Amino acid sequence: MFHVARFVPLAIPIPISPGNSRATETQMELEKAKIALFVDNLYEDLEVWYPFFRFQEEGAHLVVIAAEPNTVYESKHGYPIKSQQAYRDICSAEFDGVIIPGGYAPDHIRRYAKATQFVHDINKAGKLVAAICHGPWVLCSAGILSGRRATCFFAIKDDLINAGAHYEDAEIVVDRNLVTSRKPDDLPAFCRASIRALAAVSVA
Repeated sequence: MFHVARFVPLAIPIPISPGNSRATETQMELEKAKIALFVDNLYEDLEVWYPFFRFQEEGAHLVVIAAEPNTVYESKHGYPIKSQQAYRDICSAEFDGVIIPGGYAPDHIRRYAKATQFVHDINKAGKLVAAICHGPWVLCSAGILSGRRATCFFAIKDDLINAGAHYEDAEIVVDRNLVTSRKPDDLPAFCRASIRALAAVSVA
């Protein structure tokens, strides 16, 4: 079981070369980024908490979004996370991207029209749409996969293909603003690619 409560970030300063103005600019822009993290019961633990901390490490602001606000949702292994806002109360114009983890949560998330509309609108605006494992189920329901390159957990490969995606079995597939991965083992690549995609949008 992954015990997030024991995670203690180290305050180690990381020097940035004064001559690397692009790196400094990107870091500053990511500090302004606001990302929606969708959750529901039976989410995959690592696929929520790894991006949750990794994006904050880059300075981005993560907002936990679910069907109901201020509600506790439990992971596949019973680890709780509390939502901050509900799908019905958010507007895509106020966010720079969305992260959709896997587990069984996406099967619940996709049932909410406000959730899939939010993903559709974020994608239409060219903002970051990142989904891992079973997360692309939500992309299928949002109607944004036609003609796009994507990957997922192998068990839902047919769902992506039937939604019009060009499926690839790879740890990370990036199609412009769309970032997808297969499983928890892919999380390092997933987060690196998602952060790069977010930075590209933020500093464009």
